[in-house]
Amino acid sequence: IKMYNLTHISEFHLMGFSDDPDLQLFLFGLFLTMYLVTVLGNLLLILAVSFNTHLHTPMYFFLSSLSFNDICFTSTMVPKMIVDILTHSRVISYMGCLTQMSLFILFGCMDDMLLTVMAYDRFVAICHPLHYAVIVSTHRCALLLLVSVFLSLVESQMHNSIVLLSTCFKHTKIANFFCEPSQLFNLSCSDPLLNTVITYIVGVIYGFFPFLGIFFSYYKIVSSVLKIPSSGGRYKAFSTCSSHLSAVCLFYGTGLGMYLGSDVSYSPIKGMVTSVLYTVFTPMLNPFIYSLRNRDISRTLKKILSWRV
Repeated sequence: IKMYNLTHISEFHLMGFSDDPDLQLFLFGLFLTMYLVTVLGNLLLILAVSFNTHLHTPMYFFLSSLSFNDICFTSTMVPKMIVDILTHSRVISYMGCLTQMSLFILFGCMDDMLLTVMAYDRFVAICHPLHYAVIVSTHRCALLLLVSVFLSLVESQMHNSIVLLSTCFKHTKIANFFCEPSQLFNLSCSDPLLNTVITYIVGVIYGFFPFLGIFFSYYKIVSSVLKIPSSGGRYKAFSTCSSHLSAVCLFYGTGLGMYLGSDVSYSPIKGMVTSVLYTVFTPMLNPFIYSLRNRDISRTLKKILSWRV
């Protein structure tokens, strides 16, 4: 196997979906449309929360933060992929690759942290409604957001440090349309056992613990809701969590499919398809999940869209 010294590496070569010109034109239109829908959908959601003063609550504050983060998350990979399809070039510089990987982990972790914080918000709202305003105050919301950003930055820099410690790479071809962390770790000549151990430790801290927090929050929520005597009250309580629960299932489902499914039976095409579901499809669906199942947001969006200049 030919090894590439770090000092001689100036670029990596990403893998494309197809070399067929007709299919590339279709993929260009598909991904451009999905990206524009993602950006516009999340911007409309942020605008709806800002426009309606009744939505100036902790839940919608975290929701607008999630929408902004989703725009940043998908913008890390998709514009580069669209340009690559258009220019028939799949080259990315070494520093560009590290930057893309860092931003991918940063915004991906932020999604995880925000979904966890939103689960905590729903837990307090349903299980401790009388103390909700005190527990989830404006200052605490800002603190939770800052903590989420800090933890995401720490995880991003940890992965960045692992790659920077590599002195050589086996080859320069990345079997995905962006600089996915696991792909870079596989290319590294460093001890694979050490990389695997560090990756799993980080995965447990930033993946398992947030998921455990979400699971515990919903366990307490279900326990409290089942004690409500009326079926109408139970339905109303569950309906306030349905959108968030759908977003959680979509995020973790596509995320696990991306990282676990590829390890069981890996193929480049399957890996790229699951990556598209995680990086493009999930951020695009989040605005629809929250707007279609939320009457306040739906009404506000209708008012915004009905404006005439």
